[in-house]
Amino acid sequence: MRYSLQQEFYKLVHRKITWIIPLLLLGLMILTGLIMPSSEARLEAMATYNSDQWLTLLLIIIASTSFSMEFQNNAILTILYKASNKVYVFISKLIVIESYNLGLHLLALSFTVLLKSVGFGGKINWLAIYQYQQPLWLNMFHTTILDLLSSTLCISLILLMSCLINNNAIVIALNLGIIFMGSGFSADILNHSGQLITIMKWNPLNMTNLTTQYYNYAMYHQTTHLLNSQLLTGTILYTITFFLLGYLVFRKKHF
Repeated sequence: MRYSLQQEFYKLVHRKITWIIPLLLLGLMILTGLIMPSSEARLEAMATYNSDQWLTLLLIIIASTSFSMEFQNNAILTILYKASNKVYVFISKLIVIESYNLGLHLLALSFTVLLKSVGFGGKINWLAIYQYQQPLWLNMFHTTILDLLSSTLCISLILLMSCLINNNAIVIALNLGIIFMGSGFSADILNHSGQLITIMKWNPLNMTNLTTQYYNYAMYHQTTHLLNSQLLTGTILYTITFFLLGYLVFRKKHF
């Protein structure tokens, strides 16, 4: 297990894209700050300059290439040969990419505090009561935690798709479609579900709204038909399910 972890961290650290992505994240957050009106300064801080959307996009790119590229070019064969147990390879990949996911969310928090400290996008009072009768800093912290869980759902789906499909370009395209079009597709399903809406609102695509509903509840609750706590529960359950399915496919896969 230790060897597999060392190998995965080594590969992550020595990939150029690993160090480019934080710069891209900062640039996209600044772009969001330039676009959003100053009247939305508190929402901007709570949503960490819409970093949830940017992080999802960037994670799809790095996670998809991390998993499916090794399947596509058969580099996974060398990794499996050197590992003492096949499951260690699977778990090591999860730990490393989730560590990177956590690191990016911490950066998004830090970038938000830095940008707001210089008044970028409008000045705010971090101690002022905002949504859910909580201070703004706590709103931002909760948004980050929820998005960390939401992005983990994305990673679990990427892993499953990578184990099922060896073509990296197809995996990236499918995941981009599912994550960024899934919310709209789910809304269409629910609008035409009729009496089945009580069941259909629990579809996995609906869980992609977790973060955005938290900081924009009034609008998104009408779309998801679920409470924040229900979206959170669904996100956790689907994440576990996709990870288990991914592991089963990985274990049975012939490389």
